[in-house]
Amino acid sequence: MLGAIRVAARDRARLAEVIATASRFGLDVLLARLGLDPARRDPDALPFDLPARTRQAMESLGPVWVKLGQILATRGDLLPPEWIAELEQLHSAAPRLPFDQLRTQVEAALGEPPGSAFARFDAEPLAAASIAQVHRAALPDGTEVVLKIRRPGIRPVMEADLRLLGQLAAMAEATNSEARRYGAARIVRELGRDILEELDFTNEGRNADRLREDFVSDARVVVPTIHWQHSSETLMVMDYIDGVPPRNATTLVQAGIDPAAIAATGADIVLDMTLINGRFHGDPHPGNLLCLPGNRIALLDLGLIGHVSPRRREEVIAFTQAIMNSDPALLAETMTQWSQTDDIAPARFQAVADRLIARHGGGSLRLAAILGDIFPILREERIVLQPDLLLLFKALITVDGVLSGIQPDFNLSTAMRRAASRIVEARLAPERWSKRAAALAQELDRLGDDLPRLIRATTRKLESEKSTLSTAGIEAAIRVGAGWIAAALALSGVAIAVAMRLG
Repeated sequence: MLGAIRVAARDRARLAEVIATASRFGLDVLLARLGLDPARRDPDALPFDLPARTRQAMESLGPVWVKLGQILATRGDLLPPEWIAELEQLHSAAPRLPFDQLRTQVEAALGEPPGSAFARFDAEPLAAASIAQVHRAALPDGTEVVLKIRRPGIRPVMEADLRLLGQLAAMAEATNSEARRYGAARIVRELGRDILEELDFTNEGRNADRLREDFVSDARVVVPTIHWQHSSETLMVMDYIDGVPPRNATTLVQAGIDPAAIAATGADIVLDMTLINGRFHGDPHPGNLLCLPGNRIALLDLGLIGHVSPRRREEVIAFTQAIMNSDPALLAETMTQWSQTDDIAPARFQAVADRLIARHGGGSLRLAAILGDIFPILREERIVLQPDLLLLFKALITVDGVLSGIQPDFNLSTAMRRAASRIVEARLAPERWSKRAAALAQELDRLGDDLPRLIRATTRKLESEKSTLSTAGIEAAIRVGAGWIAAALALSGVAIAVAMRLG
């Protein structure tokens, strides 16, 4: 069936590569299970090393497939632990290109040779990944920077892969109930959106600016400055930051950094991002975090940023409170709101909540263990979570693992209690209420425009039906009209009071 995909001529060569790679890694059984290949082998006889071979094939196929695997690694509600563990090992490392292969693109982006734009430019790459390669340099004023350079020709290949994946997902959903339950086509659409955003480095630069603004009053958080005069879609220039990845406590101590302070700071940062700012680092593994003197943390590689709506923030707070306070009813109610489908009986959510509270209620808030228990139960109950939660959970689990690695007795309970006052303060912030007051004023303005018309309509109705209305009916109509006027006056008073308070 793979060979029957109808593709444009420009994609045929890439399709042949995908088919050859799937065959080389022995994925015909997996394709048969998904209904994508009429393999003669029994699709239920999956070999034990299939997850590993799938990961290897994805790495071989390049960044789109790596990103797909990384997304699937967040789907603990759908995939068993052995698949999650394997897909979590996906990496985007790639061979380093000689700078001569990048020179033309870099000069076009800068408008001049790098030797003219920078006081120093290192032709030897600092690091390389599937999408970009990184080089160090120095600005004329001496500022140390890094250049993130997009690999030449990467966009057409990734766009072809996304088109092929879209067709594969549609075919899988047409023939396989599990693919429909996973929402394969939706996953690919989201993958395409995220991939194309990451290909444009101006998006990452804006993410950095927004996160820096979010933490402008917190000196513990460092986000590298973007040098926009040298940055574009294919090239990003930002401050070079020299720090220590939070991989183990010994390395931090040797660098004069306190692991306990770093763990507390990291917990505060992730809670502020998710519960107050509504914007968080989507991939906070140790390679994207650096610990600096003064027990500060730098956030790097900001191409993937997650967003948490105000409603979702309240639900996450309710979830943690339910665990910490051993409240299965609140936990069941919250998880009901997280389900992707509406056809699941509330009793099933209550059963899930009861089991989780029995295991984790009232104890330390260790998210990795809690979420690690949630996902198998969700798979057992065939409950699929809404997609926006999955990146958030993945980020929280990753941070929990990083901080536990440098501070073994770390748990989020203490950090949650510290965050409570910041959450309340954020809810009462004048800028938040000024936005609500403005929205209220707009509603009042519309009501003021409509009120005379409503009163006239009510009056005409009374006059036309005067002979048929009882005294009680007339009195009721008068009360309705008076109610409109009283409501308008009351709302006006509230708006004026709020405006004066904020002023």
